[in-house]
Amino acid sequence: MSEQITVTVNGDTVSARPAANTLLSTFLREELGLTGAHVGCDTSQCGACVVLVDGKSVKSCTMLAHQAAGTNVTTIEGLAGDGGELHPMQEAFRDNHGLQCGFCTPGMVLSAVDLVSRNPDPSEGEVRSWLEGNICRCTGYHNIVKSIRAAAKVMRA
Repeated sequence: MSEQITVTVNGDTVSARPAANTLLSTFLREELGLTGAHVGCDTSQCGACVVLVDGKSVKSCTMLAHQAAGTNVTTIEGLAGDGGELHPMQEAFRDNHGLQCGFCTPGMVLSAVDLVSRNPDPSEGEVRSWLEGNICRCTGYHNIVKSIRAAAKVMRA
């Protein structure tokens, strides 16, 4: 029998007994029904599964659920406010056409939130460098960078 873990996900405390080899992405998607963290590669190459763990962007396909015990995990579902208002980063992606098919969007948005928390005024080059671990299959990088810089401006205000 596996050990019980307690983790706060999107503000809610969750206790569960995932198998020792359960990935955080699998735990979120299959046990909690939070499917916003997309699994595109299972090898830490694409970034579609990024979530925030204690405010830091993490590829959830490379972290075990047990490693998240005692942490605060934020998924794309938990980024918006309780009243349904979008986070400034989500608004900027919408307003600046920073998404196309949408598969990479949750990972891009959460990675960008981490970037802007560390660097409130990133240059285009800094944004592009930060996103090297996030792949957009539609090649929408221009508008993704534009979205992140627009959101950073709003978040600084």
